[in-house]
Amino acid sequence: MTSTIKVDTISEKTSANGVAIDSVTLKDGGVTATAASTITVADNSDTLSLISTDADAAIGPNLRLYRNSSSPADDDLTATVDFEWRNDNSQDVIGFQIDNFCRDVSDGAEENIIRFKNMFNGTLTEFMRADSQSDQSVVTFNELSNDIDFRVESNSNTHMLFVDGGNNRVGVFSEPDL
Repeated sequence: MTSTIKVDTISEKTSANGVAIDSVTLKDGGVTATAASTITVADNSDTLSLISTDADAAIGPNLRLYRNSSSPADDDLTATVDFEWRNDNSQDVIGFQIDNFCRDVSDGAEENIIRFKNMFNGTLTEFMRADSQSDQSVVTFNELSNDIDFRVESNSNTHMLFVDGGNNRVGVFSEPDL
C-alpha cells in the first residue's frame, strides 16, 4: 500500500514513528497531536465526526476524555465540556458546561462527581449533579440552593410535579399555591 502526504513544509524529521508536522504525527492512518489543536469550518457542517463501521453489538464509536495524571489527588477536575457562543457584545460565553472531578482517588474506594451547569442571568449556575459518596450514590438538583425550579410534565399536565426552589414549595398536579 502506498500513502502520499502533501504539505508545503515539513518542519520536523521523518522517522519510524511517522511524519511529524508541527506537533502532529501521522502513522498507519492515525493522527496524534501533542499540542492544543483547533478544527474550524466556515459553515454549519459537522466539525468533527466519530464514525465506527464495526458491525458487532459492542459500543462504538467512543469518545474518551482521559486525564492521565502522574499524581492524582482527591478533588482533581478531570474533564470539562463547554458549549460556548458569543453574546451581542461580541464576548465569548459558556452557555452550558459539564464537568467531572474525582472525589476520592484511593484504590478500591474511587468516587466521582459530574456536574451540569447552565447560564442563568449572566452566571454559569450548577443545576444538577450525580455524586458518589462513601455510602451512597445520589442525583441532586440544585445542590447549591439557588432559585431553581424543578418541573415534571405528564401527558396532559405541564406541572405534574413542581418544586419551587425560591419559595420552598412543592406542587403535585399543579403549581404550588404561593
